[in-house]
Amino acid sequence: MTTHPDFVDFHFDVMCPYAYQTSRWIREVRNLTGLTVNWRFFSLEEINRQEGKKHPWEREWSYGWSMMRIGALLRRRSMTDVDAWYQRAGRALHVEGRKPHEKAVARELLEELGFDPRLADQAIADPTTSDEVLSDHQRVVAASGYGVPTLFFPDGQCLFGPVLIDPPTGDAALRLWDAVVAWTEFPHLYELQRPKTPADAQRIAETFRPYLQARDWVSINRGEVVTFASPAHGQPAADEP
Repeated sequence: MTTHPDFVDFHFDVMCPYAYQTSRWIREVRNLTGLTVNWRFFSLEEINRQEGKKHPWEREWSYGWSMMRIGALLRRRSMTDVDAWYQRAGRALHVEGRKPHEKAVARELLEELGFDPRLADQAIADPTTSDEVLSDHQRVVAASGYGVPTLFFPDGQCLFGPVLIDPPTGDAALRLWDAVVAWTEFPHLYELQRPKTPADAQRIAETFRPYLQARDWVSINRGEVVTFASPAHGQPAADEP
């Protein structure tokens, strides 16, 4: 029988709608089991950066990178603070269709949480917040990871996923956690994937509609633009893994 870990490191980028859905599930597992979730960062902007373009840390303000720098500053205070911030910023983008990647909205969300909105400016003024995001990002890259959600277990094993759009709750959440943990019994089991049908693509696009309307970027997955047919307009809409 697989021993369940006491903690897991959860790497995310606020920009990623799949990571947001998975974060809802892992919080449910935490609430039901007492699992400790350590929030870590990963940059989709950097991993998918095209040759010749600036790194996200070379720009005055970047989408996910700058948001995660705010998260890094909050994480120094406590994991509880960065947890609350990711939950709120993720909900703003992926449910409410707001733009937490805009400075004004980033400040508003901090204020809604009872934090000083000036923390957004302090995070960008402090170059070491960028160093922290980069360190977390490089950890995933060193493990040959390429996206989020990425989980690290206490024994050092790294898994990408689970990738889902309808995070289970209650007993179903625990069954999925059992399945994920069981995967670690088989270090050479690399991939088990369900193909996405056109109906799946439509459902994903519907679930991600607030995000698709709020994002200000074209999303790339390992060099390729990912598109979905939007049920709202019947036009392609890019998304990220």
